[in-house]
Amino acid sequence: MIPYLHIGPLTLPTFGLMVATGLFVASYVLQADFRRRGIRADAFLIIGIAGLAGIVGARLYHVLESPREFFADPWPLLISRFGFAWFGGFLGGFAALLILAWQEKIPALTFLDACSPAAGVGYAIGRIGCFLSGDGDYGIPTSLPWGMSFPNGVVPTTERVHPTPLYEFIAWMLIAFILWRIGGRFLEAHKPAGRVFCAYLVLTGVARFLVEIIRLNPRSFFGMSNAQTASLASVMLGLVLFFFFLPKEAPQARPSPAKKRLAV
Repeated sequence: MIPYLHIGPLTLPTFGLMVATGLFVASYVLQADFRRRGIRADAFLIIGIAGLAGIVGARLYHVLESPREFFADPWPLLISRFGFAWFGGFLGGFAALLILAWQEKIPALTFLDACSPAAGVGYAIGRIGCFLSGDGDYGIPTSLPWGMSFPNGVVPTTERVHPTPLYEFIAWMLIAFILWRIGGRFLEAHKPAGRVFCAYLVLTGVARFLVEIIRLNPRSFFGMSNAQTASLASVMLGLVLFFFFLPKEAPQARPSPAKKRLAV
């Protein structure tokens, strides 16, 4: 693995480099989605703010998973370059997006629909950073042909293990592709906003829950890891939002009196 790139006197952590790359690519995806929806907003600024909020949320969620260790010596844990939780990143980024949608005067569900494919792409590329740095996000030992060892990783292991960051990269890129396609179809069919975001919550929740089965995270609630519990909450939120809060069809515009007279 390659935790750091050494370019002359510079030392660049590959994890941070891939997170930055993920945010940059996600900005292009979001700008393209804004364009097809007729939204005039700066995707690069939005992704930058939401990305920073997501990183802060991911860091805080990770350190608070072990509150006793955190409160015993909080500062080294807060400034460490390693240890980020997906669900904390989701919460931080989600809160920032809602604030940005309000500031830009864009309907929240329309805004979240547009952001969903970009979020999938950004997360997928960020996971390549986990893979390159060998930061311990890999899975349990395996004898499968594609099992890998991470002897030079930040969290080294000489056992052949599941390369779960690669699994997540493939899964989230596929999810992003699906969200982009259904987003285009819903726009053509004039479906109510919010459906793409619901699909994002359900698909990413299912994907993360399945990956956690072969991850090394400690178990807490009913034999599940914290990430699996958060994933179930994501799936349930997506389903409840879709079935109970979204309109089934977009409201039809009433024809004006002039149009009625022309039609007679």
